[in-house]
Amino acid sequence: MPSFKRFLPARFRTDETIIPVVRLQGSIMAGGSQFRSNLNLATVASQLDKAFSDKKAPVVAITINSPGGSAVQARLIYKRICDLAVEKDKKVLVFLEDVAASGGYMIACAGDEIIADPSSIVGSIGVISAGFGFVGLIDKLGIERRVYTAGQNKSVLDPFRPEKEEDVQHLKDLQLEVHKTFIDLVKERRGDKLADEPELFTGKFWSGVSGLELGLVDGLGDVRSTLRKRYGDKVKLKLVTAPRGLFGRRTPGAAVRMDGEMLAGALHQGLNAIEDRALWSRYGL
Repeated sequence: MPSFKRFLPARFRTDETIIPVVRLQGSIMAGGSQFRSNLNLATVASQLDKAFSDKKAPVVAITINSPGGSAVQARLIYKRICDLAVEKDKKVLVFLEDVAASGGYMIACAGDEIIADPSSIVGSIGVISAGFGFVGLIDKLGIERRVYTAGQNKSVLDPFRPEKEEDVQHLKDLQLEVHKTFIDLVKERRGDKLADEPELFTGKFWSGVSGLELGLVDGLGDVRSTLRKRYGDKVKLKLVTAPRGLFGRRTPGAAVRMDGEMLAGALHQGLNAIEDRALWSRYGL
């Protein structure tokens, strides 16, 4: 008698194990545009909710390829994954691709296990703030800049004015607080797995091989081969994507700006692109 099982929808096939996979790719920044989405809670929340709502899945797989970015958005994504894992009673396996550094590694810590490629870049547990100084430039260009404030500290670290030692120190104090939060999070999640390495929390980064020795990751491999080894050859990976809008673009995204706002939007996108390129280039990517 011929079998009609192969014609049934995947959810009715008892010989398959379907595992939802959420791909977290890109720099971690608030906001986005109609052309590209940054990695932040708003852009990934619906994917995470959908992945964890699969009652039959034995585990949720998350792949990460991110050089970091916003500490706030990284922690929000990390927290959402942890909360959903508890709420839905799901184990989380995190797989690292080219890089999971800084905020990217913070998100990875939400996994019960972290599995990296031998050549993945991992770590960079630190905090960085970067910008440009244009002191004297506007004078050479014949531009008069006008700034009016209420409050003596409203123009702290103005790129068109000389740096003040007390302003820089204030920024460094803030960085230390954020860095401590990051360190505490890693220690809480990784516990005794971490090696006694003096440079572990200095912002230094390593390959996946060294990351395994240091306890930053739990194993080496890739998502497909690892899941096939654990759940059998008939395991099926189901990529969970963001919902699409009316015209096929994935949401959320910014509306098209008109008139003067279009120029401002283009400038903002250009600056975001520069920041994005700088984040990746720190790791030679």
